[in-house]
Amino acid sequence: MAQLILVRHGQSLWNALNKFTGWVDVPLSERGRAEATIASCRLSGYRVNVCFTSKLIRAIETATICLTERDDICGGKIPIIKHEQSDQDWNGWDNYDGNPDEELPIFTNAALDERFYGKLQGLNKAETAIKYGNEKVYEWRRSFSVRPPGGESLEDTQKRVIAYFKIRILPHLLQGENVLIAAHGNSLRSIIMILDRLSPEEVPILELATGVPIVYDIDISGKAISKKILND
Repeated sequence: MAQLILVRHGQSLWNALNKFTGWVDVPLSERGRAEATIASCRLSGYRVNVCFTSKLIRAIETATICLTERDDICGGKIPIIKHEQSDQDWNGWDNYDGNPDEELPIFTNAALDERFYGKLQGLNKAETAIKYGNEKVYEWRRSFSVRPPGGESLEDTQKRVIAYFKIRILPHLLQGENVLIAAHGNSLRSIIMILDRLSPEEVPILELATGVPIVYDIDISGKAISKKILND
């Protein structure tokens, strides 16, 4: 049995301003860094073997804080970001013969990025609700198949997230490795929908707090057999 730990990034500077963020690469706020530190404390006693994050800095910051605030989570290993061959920004400069016994790999991939909010990105959520109506904005934010103007639906987001999850993340779990995923509200909702077997009608009420770890026990077939939210 393996453990899958999901953590939505801590509060970002645009979360604090109530803006649609999407693919805009906004860092954590002071509160967000504190939330990531608290998440690390809540993970005391858990061991991580490999970590995956999106390409966005708020998720990468959250992952590195979670993994470096407490040595026991990494089992004394050093977290190192590993660039995959498919990464267009990777030039091979970090290629070396490392020692797997000394390192905890962090893989970043755009497949885990937040949902693309299109023309809503950068807009204040409350002001947008006044302009278009609460019901329409709620539909753009929380429904499964409705796209915001020029953006992705949760269904679109889930297709890329789950494809990556099955190809790159699930094999680690099936090998008995414990995996940490630090990502975003909608990319993590995409995974939780599958693990919790939620229908599209149940998605709107699924809320994820920033910086609160969710731990799944995964059996040898890849199914979630238990779930714990570490919010105490």
